Amino acid sequence: MFVQISNICKKRELSVSLLIFCFLFLRAALAFCEQTTKQKIELTLDEAVNLAVEHNLNLQKLKVDLAASGYSEQKLWSELFPAINANMSAGYKNALFSGNPSGTVGFNYSVGLGIILNLHAGIPYTFNIIKLAHQSNILKYEDAVNQLSIQVTKRFFALAAEEDNLRLLEEILNLAQRQFSRSEVSFRNGLVGEMSLLQSSLALENARYNLSAAAISYANNMMEFLAMLGKTSEENVTLLGETHIVKIEADADALINQYLHLRPDIIRGKQEIERLTNVQSQTMLQSRAPQLSLTMNWSSSNFNPFSDTFEARATLSIPIDPWIPGTSRERSISSISDQIEKAKLDIAITEDAARTQIHSLSALLRNFWDSILIARLSLVAAQRGYQLTEQGFLRGTVEELTLEDVRNNMANARQRLFQIELSYFNMILDLSAALNVDWKYLIQTFGVQSE
Repeated sequence: MFVQISNICKKRELSVSLLIFCFLFLRAALAFCEQTTKQKIELTLDEAVNLAVEHNLNLQKLKVDLAASGYSEQKLWSELFPAINANMSAGYKNALFSGNPSGTVGFNYSVGLGIILNLHAGIPYTFNIIKLAHQSNILKYEDAVNQLSIQVTKRFFALAAEEDNLRLLEEILNLAQRQFSRSEVSFRNGLVGEMSLLQSSLALENARYNLSAAAISYANNMMEFLAMLGKTSEENVTLLGETHIVKIEADADALINQYLHLRPDIIRGKQEIERLTNVQSQTMLQSRAPQLSLTMNWSSSNFNPFSDTFEARATLSIPIDPWIPGTSRERSISSISDQIEKAKLDIAITEDAARTQIHSLSALLRNFWDSILIARLSLVAAQRGYQLTEQGFLRGTVEELTLEDVRNNMANARQRLFQIELSYFNMILDLSAALNVDWKYLIQTFGVQSE
């Protein structure tokens, strides 16, 4: 019976060793091919943000709008520029049934030049509306860049956390490999049974599978991240940067008083109210105030300088119906007042939501720090527990299943710490977005070094 078990174990040992050799050889070959074919690039967070801003198509669309509104702001004088029309005509004149009186037969030509200038009291408000449109586009572009920067930062450090997790899984795989080797030696010496060897082999395969699955997930996420930066998966990118988790202690009310007015959505709301106020004044003056039209026209027939005519006319138009309640132009004026009231209510709603968000994130940061401390203590305890359990296993007082459970607990504790720290950092990014300040400034200003 012992001989049969020994033969089975030898065959299994040979097959497992062959599989391990093939796996390591294939992995080394793939790594060598990747290193030789892919271009090595080291990428910092700032470089990643700049690349994302450069290649983002939505930002390019916003740039087009920004350039158009900027051009309109630079050419405000065009609102006062008169309409200029040049005309030329040619014709033939002849009597059809009657005789041809003198001077009524033949071709005739004429040229003319007309200038029309319309002046109304709402022109200054038109200038303000054009300027506000450009300011709004600037704010919209800056806000989009800020949101993209936060998105890239989250993905950057999420990939960094995945890299740490891969290193952890490689360490777990090495531990499982060493444990399997020890189990083989102990089995050959008759110190452990076949079940312990099989369990060790299963733990090794599980560790290898977990590492492979995590590597595939990391590769897919890296591919998406590189696509965001305008790069391809053919480039071997190494991310340079680490998350330094710092406790954030900040008074929510003080943050609101200091930074709430800097939020882009609130600034846009105030700009919308100002725009509507200018539109209301423009519409009111353009509709109710007198309008002056200046018209000049010069024409010449048959290119004869002695037959040209010049005409100039000034017309003052005084509107009547906008003063009558219920008319269409009077209703268009009053409807703008309703839009202004709605815009004020929108700002109030936005401010209430922003206050709630800042209070919530500040409270979550304070409470979540305890979770980080607990996760760190759990990892220390799990690491120490694994050391003691491994010593007991080597002395023969602890079973293989117990050692595997403790090793898995250590891996889970470290992964849990990675996830909690990443979640805490994402909360810092969300708070910086809610305050419209840089997250580095937030950490430097309100960060407290933990003991």
